[in-house]
Amino acid sequence: MARAVREVLQANGEAAHSLARRLEVGITDAVALDHLLSSPEGLGPTELGQRLGIRSASATTLVDRLDAAGHARRVPHPSDRRRQTVVATATAYEEVLAALTPLLKRIEEAAARLSPEQAAAATGFLHDVAAAMRDYAESDSR
Repeated sequence: MARAVREVLQANGEAAHSLARRLEVGITDAVALDHLLSSPEGLGPTELGQRLGIRSASATTLVDRLDAAGHARRVPHPSDRRRQTVVATATAYEEVLAALTPLLKRIEEAAARLSPEQAAAATGFLHDVAAAMRDYAESDSR
């Protein structure tokens, strides 16, 4: 099991780097896009920087790059007019989906080979793994 976990973690890193190359951005930009795409309400530049482990000035530069590339834009914060929120653009969604389509197709093909019982077990396992990963991430920010 440990070997399989290591293999998945390594493959995840390789896929992230491949996505960055396909989008023609750096790995930090690709990870930032992942955070923005999974946060429909957007993130403040400082919060995005914290998630990436970079300083505020670097986060500002990163947001400027994503904005210039058409991947993100700054919008007013919904409840505090003094703040800004960074959101992914529709173009970013489209480009990421297009870049991930070959990977998603292979995952769907693998899932189609499972029996209903195997699919149910795998789904439950993946939900448990996702919960464990989220708990791990949250414990770091406390």
